[in-house]
This record gives sequence, structure tokens and C-alpha cells, in this order.
Amino acid sequence: MNEKTDCLFSLSSYKLQKAMNKYGILSLVLLSTIFFGYSQDTPLNKHGLLVIEDSRAYKKMVSKNPENKMMDLRKVIPNLIIDLKYGSTDNFMNKILYQQTNTSYLRKPAALALAKVQEQLLQKGLAIKIWDAYRPYSVTEKMWEPVKDERYAANPKYGSGHNRGIAVDLTLVDLITGFELNMGTGFDHFSDTAHITWKQLPTQILSNRLLLQQTMEAAGFIVLQTEWWHFYLPDARKYELMNLSFSQLKKITKGQQIK
Repeated sequence: MNEKTDCLFSLSSYKLQKAMNKYGILSLVLLSTIFFGYSQDTPLNKHGLLVIEDSRAYKKMVSKNPENKMMDLRKVIPNLIIDLKYGSTDNFMNKILYQQTNTSYLRKPAALALAKVQEQLLQKGLAIKIWDAYRPYSVTEKMWEPVKDERYAANPKYGSGHNRGIAVDLTLVDLITGFELNMGTGFDHFSDTAHITWKQLPTQILSNRLLLQQTMEAAGFIVLQTEWWHFYLPDARKYELMNLSFSQLKKITKGQQIK
């Protein structure tokens, strides 16, 4: 659920206050514009982070770089299996954290990279099953409270790759049997057993994990060392944090062409 590269993007409240003291209010506004490329109507949150909250801010974001638009994964990836754990009570918090939907979303680079993963796996009689992809920032805030361990949960002070639309939690499914491959633990299993470096597992489980990792890495993803299921694109700070709902994203991506 977390990756350390996210930390690099944050312009902290401390730095903003320091800039205010040194340069004054007008200079701070200019500084914020240089850093973020947005007008003053996009405020920073209590952690000094810019979080995209509405369609207008999203359009400004995409106008800066159309390649970073959000995409409906069902439109991009054939035979996609989706089981959004946080859209149900089947998660570590035992509560619904966002609305259930039959699809999910990622930035265009992540979505197209994941499509390559699926293409490779289909040739082996396998497919990906997505447990979580894009996740609103407000959900990350809720998930942090009961965990407060950056190995397993994203600190809202920095945000998550999920909030930026470049991280995905997934596993592999055998298309013939319909069953998930045995990875040794389930989703959100907060223990050393879920770590990539944990090798005290049967050979077949290690082989399954390695297949997932190698296929994802070949497409440009990086695995989170403490969670075998979590993969993200590098350079997280290139992508803004978002708190858009799935309803908002559904409207935004309606009629979207895959290019």
C-alpha cells in the first residue's frame, strides 16, 4: 500500500512556512505556482500537499501532460478480473472504504504497462486479478489510522502511489481452473511472510511470486519489498495526488478513446 518514492514529491508545511517567512505572501503564491502549475483556487491540504479534488483541477492537470490522464482499465485490458477489496468488507479494516465498481483506474502509462503484463500472461494461460488500483486520498487517510506503519500503509503526510494512479495491488489467476495462484499469503497480510525477501516458503509459491514480479518488472513496474502484491511506476513525484471519487472518474473517462 506504500512506497518510499512517494515521499520525494511532498512540499512540506514546514518548507511552505519557511518560504512565507523569507519571501512574503506574494512570493509564496508565485513559488506555489512554479512548483505546481495551478492557480490559487487549488489549496494545499494540512500536510502541505496538492490534492486534485474536482474535475476542473483534473482537466488542468491533464492539460499539462495529456499522457498522464486516468484510464478505465476495463477499456484498456482484455479479460480483466477485478475484485476491489476496499469496495467491500473483505479487507483488513472490515469495512467498505470506497464505492464498489466493476472497474478501476490508472494513469495512462500505468494502464498501458499493465495491458502488456496481461498480454504476456494470457500466453501462459494466466491473467491478472486486481485488488486495488487508483484509490482516493481520503481512503489513504482512513487506512493509516489503525496501522501507522509505513511498511504496510501509506502515510498521508506523503500520500500513496495509489492516490497518484500509478500503483496496483494484484495477483495471478489460472484461466483453466479460475483459481488464484498460491502466493503464500492473502492480500494485506502484514507480516514478514509477505515480504519479497522472505524465502522460507515452498518452491512453487516462490516460483509464483517470481513470475508475477518478473512479468511486472519487465513492463516497468517496481515491487514494494514488504508486499508481494504491490507494484508501482518509478518517479512517483511526476504524478499529482488525487481525491477523485469513482463516480467522478466514470464521468471523466466516459467515451474515452484508447490511444
